[in-house]
Amino acid sequence: MAEVEGEADERSPLLKAEAGPGSDGTLDEILQENQSRWRSIRIMYLTMFLSSIGFSIVMTSIWPFLRKVDKTADTSFLGWVVAAYSLGQMVASPLFGVWSNYRPRREPLIISILINVAANVLYGYVHAPPSHNKYYMLLGRAFVGFGAGNVAVVRSYAAGATSLQERTSVMANISASQALGFILGPALQAAMTCIGPTGLSWKLIDLELNMYTAPAFLGAFLGVVNIVLIIALFREHCGVDLDRLRRINTNIQESPEMLENSDDNIDLIAVVTSNILFFIIFFVFAIFETIATPLTMDMYAWTGKQAVLYNGILLVGVGVESIIVFMTTKILSKRFEDRLMLLGGFVVIFAGFFILLPWGNQYPQIQWTEIKNASNYSSAVIKYNESSIVTRNFLIQPSLGLDAETVGCPMQQVWCQYIPIIHLTQYILSAALIGVGYPICNVISYTLYSKILGPKPQGVYMGWLTASGSGARTLGPVFVSQVYTRYGPRWTFGPICGIVMAATILMGLTYKRLIGFSIRYQRLQ
Repeated sequence: MAEVEGEADERSPLLKAEAGPGSDGTLDEILQENQSRWRSIRIMYLTMFLSSIGFSIVMTSIWPFLRKVDKTADTSFLGWVVAAYSLGQMVASPLFGVWSNYRPRREPLIISILINVAANVLYGYVHAPPSHNKYYMLLGRAFVGFGAGNVAVVRSYAAGATSLQERTSVMANISASQALGFILGPALQAAMTCIGPTGLSWKLIDLELNMYTAPAFLGAFLGVVNIVLIIALFREHCGVDLDRLRRINTNIQESPEMLENSDDNIDLIAVVTSNILFFIIFFVFAIFETIATPLTMDMYAWTGKQAVLYNGILLVGVGVESIIVFMTTKILSKRFEDRLMLLGGFVVIFAGFFILLPWGNQYPQIQWTEIKNASNYSSAVIKYNESSIVTRNFLIQPSLGLDAETVGCPMQQVWCQYIPIIHLTQYILSAALIGVGYPICNVISYTLYSKILGPKPQGVYMGWLTASGSGARTLGPVFVSQVYTRYGPRWTFGPICGIVMAATILMGLTYKRLIGFSIRYQRLQ
């Protein structure tokens, strides 16, 4: 049966009163229950928002902070630090998903947020140990990600507490909440650059409050607020009158046998395909957000502070764009199929990464702090001025203090000498396109996946979907940190274009199977 068009009115109860002697309560009781249901859904919006802030609030500053606390860290280790968040989330998501299927969802939500709070405090104190600071940062980010495994609980609750009529809208709102967190995270980090890299210190408790640690402590405070709101306002609504809830979720007249054997009726090919596509969506986006700061520092000779500020501003713009796209998706989903919109999102993402391929004959400046043997560079064409010695692709800074920050492309990255620069216009346009394609793919993939699963409790399956996205966020930063350092942007973004193209082909091959559970069940009947 086709879905009911039009966004559901939040005043309309999900579980309607039945006329006659078998009625389950008065209309007033059902309306109160519906108000509580929507209040709990909004708490899930807030939880998703705060979870995304915990990820994004330090993203643009991880690299300069890592270099500050541990001089032995390089861009390869940066990839592991960024990936640690997603690795923790990948491990935790199925665990929290199973937990939420058998116990009240409040339990995994509160425990996960407590872990997140403790991990943020650890991140704020990574300067304190006398050595191996980079490993403490790695551990802190891993446990922040472990706490963020509650995303599976949030989405499974949203899928179980809404009808098909409501679900696209609610999933879009959850994704919009996530995008808003991605907006405010970099914005807050950019605002905190006014504190400076030194900031304030309180030696009694070994506290350093600066532009790198303040976001982590803010994230811990917001986590405490989230716990208080969950205890005070969140209520369970998925287990109430499950048979009627399932009838609404499928929009068909189900038989008891169908409900009991819903696992057998799930199209596993569609489930696996959805997980693969979801993995690719997050893989390519994780690469973009990981490489943003190092790429701009290499290409445009920005300092760490400039890279944090300018990329923070850019990500805020992309986040605002994403929220607009999320809201537009809710409207477009009434006119176009989910599958078609997902396919269009992949095309836009492909265009975004294709634009990032370097071209032209302008090359990045290479950072040099001293020249010990000028005869090694006699073939270069050198121009002199009062402040520096410049070749076509070398920036030589002859008078830097011990604490000065070198800028430009590191001389260890040999590709800087022969791969052209990515122009700033290319970078901004690419970010704009990815900011359109990613949110479309994000919200539609979640919505389509929940429809494919049908009436059964979705905690475990949502846990696996979140784990696949977390796996992508784990492998993406590791991939880009290794490939980018050795081979440069051409061999980083070229394969990404190929991966997105392969995802588009895979979706084309399985297009007819990516349908809702109720539609598939009717065809089987």
